Amino acid sequence: MVKAILDGKDFKLGLFSPNCSGGMAVTKAPDRWSASWDDNLRLAQIADEVGIDFLLPIARWIGYGGETNFHGSVLDPTVWAASLLASTKRISIFATIHTAYNHPVVVAKQMATVDQVGKGRAGLNVVAGWNKPEYETFGIDLPQDHDDRYALAQEWFDIVKKIWTTEGSFDWDGKFFQLQHVESLPKPHDGMIPILNAGSSKQGREFAAKNANFVFTIVGGPEDGAEVVKTVTSQATEEFHRQAGVFTLGYCVVRPTEKEAIDFLHYYAEENADWDAVDNLMTLQGMHAQSFTPEMLSMFRNRFAGGHGSCPIIGTPDQVADEIERFAKAGFGGMTLSFFDYAAELPYFAEEVLPRLEAKGVRLPR
Repeated sequence: MVKAILDGKDFKLGLFSPNCSGGMAVTKAPDRWSASWDDNLRLAQIADEVGIDFLLPIARWIGYGGETNFHGSVLDPTVWAASLLASTKRISIFATIHTAYNHPVVVAKQMATVDQVGKGRAGLNVVAGWNKPEYETFGIDLPQDHDDRYALAQEWFDIVKKIWTTEGSFDWDGKFFQLQHVESLPKPHDGMIPILNAGSSKQGREFAAKNANFVFTIVGGPEDGAEVVKTVTSQATEEFHRQAGVFTLGYCVVRPTEKEAIDFLHYYAEENADWDAVDNLMTLQGMHAQSFTPEMLSMFRNRFAGGHGSCPIIGTPDQVADEIERFAKAGFGGMTLSFFDYAAELPYFAEEVLPRLEAKGVRLPR
């Protein structure tokens, strides 16, 4: 039986980063997302009931500074995923795991257990690493060469996959890992766990095309996204003889009127933006003022304040549904959304936007 998240029947919708303080909004607004366990549990159960397809967490160990220390409080993604899977019935829930900080034998056991808890609804987001201060937190050097970073990730993932698919024990003699009498039970609930990977470099895209069910990537909008989809899917097919879908991400404000939506975005992402945290985050990701015109830099700063640099999906239910449809027509298999207050705003999105997407044929009824 094909897992629902992998069936390819329609456009999948997920929620990104609810396990992190602030979610994706780099804001000082006092009513911003708390990322408490109680709020995450409430959100997961709402999402499960209304037909959201998956939840995707971020793995983070130190914040980005600023007045709020954006993402300074983060629920551990693996524990979070297992706990939410035990409290839901239908929705898929990913864990996000960094290859550099987590031993593959341990991860294989953890994720098989998580998948048993969810009876086949777990997913794994594999991160090869990019955040230099976090490497320093762990006392590890961040390889400057992307080839080395992804060579480690590939060997790491090959070991995890072999553990999940091999009966009995095996030895491993690789460049990064030398292992003896490796065995692990239980296996995942019903075969391989769905894999997601976000890679933007040449090596990252190649890793995703070779290994992931879904390539997760930020784009400027549906137009340039269509070319990214074509490139990634072609690489998976032509070089690795496999299928890979492409997901992207956006931040959503949906209100009865366009003015209400724009005013609320202005409230949290301009009037109350944590600009020091925005600038720290952008600098860490290599987005320096020297690299962009003032107009481009302003646009990126606004997008980072609103939703961590993702695409704005702002307006009335009709406008939001139309914008999501544009991503579907560009070839994306799905996307994640973030909200200023996920649990408070998701019911209105579900009531007003999801039926419009079904009427357009973008999504099937759940």
